[in-house]
Amino acid sequence: MLKRAIDLTISGIVLLIALPFLAAAALAVRFSSPGPVLFRQRRVGRNGDVFDILKFRTMRVAQDTTNAITIGRDPRITQIGHFLRQSKIDELPQLINVLRGDMSLVGPRPEVPHYVELYPDDLRHKILSVRPGITDRASIKYRNEAELLARQSDPDGYYRSVIMPDKLRLAAQYADRVSIPEDIRVIFDTLKAVFWPQPLN
Repeated sequence: MLKRAIDLTISGIVLLIALPFLAAAALAVRFSSPGPVLFRQRRVGRNGDVFDILKFRTMRVAQDTTNAITIGRDPRITQIGHFLRQSKIDELPQLINVLRGDMSLVGPRPEVPHYVELYPDDLRHKILSVRPGITDRASIKYRNEAELLARQSDPDGYYRSVIMPDKLRLAAQYADRVSIPEDIRVIFDTLKAVFWPQPLN
């Protein structure tokens, strides 16, 4: 499949080019606080298969949890972790997930199992019919999700009732019309959001 071939080619090239930055990030994480360099979390992928998503660890080990949402300037996050999250460098190890076949460069962001259980049956089937991605329209729209949740009196309730349904709508739209041109547009829009971020209204 062309999409898979593009995933393999781009992720392999980016990993090679970014190797010095990955090494620097790994050293920064290693010396910023005790614990492993990589953070692994169970996520639900295509056809409901569960896999370990990879990220650079941004939280202190003693306080790391399996919580799927992070709120504002979460005290669990290390100083280097804030930078890695803001720059999205913490997501770069997911290129390994792409090479493994767990993920694609573009596709619905994979959720933790307990949130996937809340999906309506028809949307669950549709969204899980495609390989999850490192980025998608929802990732761009909710780039400042932690800050948005910090404004809510019930962050988890707001996520379940407002943000997650909107993410599912965008994910379903993507699954309905997967295309290489759309993937290219999402990648460019993601780069624009990372390098020219807009303030949260």
